[in-house]
Amino acid sequence: MNTHFVNKRVAHLLGYAGLIPFVLLMLGCWAAHPDWLGDFIKGQLAYGIAILSFLGGVHWGAVMVSSDLTMEQTRKGLVWGILPALIAWTSTLMGGFGFAVLMLGLIGAYQADKRMSVWYGMPEWFLPLRLKLTCIAVASLVLTVIAANVRG
Repeated sequence: MNTHFVNKRVAHLLGYAGLIPFVLLMLGCWAAHPDWLGDFIKGQLAYGIAILSFLGGVHWGAVMVSSDLTMEQTRKGLVWGILPALIAWTSTLMGGFGFAVLMLGLIGAYQADKRMSVWYGMPEWFLPLRLKLTCIAVASLVLTVIAANVRG
């Protein structure tokens, strides 16, 4: 069996599975009793923080296995690798604006992936997958914020 096909399939399955908490927590904000709203909002922010931090780690791993990078590309990949975690952490300090910071961080992570994935020789399916995952994650965060303001 073609391992590239297996990797693509597994990456897609796990990527979409990773959206399940985003979607369920967003739905919980709309469907659960208002007394539970704060718990769903906190859970959504915490999960978004974990995912954004993970996205930086992709660059560390890619830099470690890419043998054709220039010193500048290596430096940029490693520096970017820690920035999503710092952005995610910053979202915890921003009060009501934490979700906005998280959304901008997810969008920024996709933009960085768009630029740097060429350096790493990522497969052609990587960016379309990342775009879909980013759009659904950000939409879930937006709908969570709307629920918080409508139901809270």
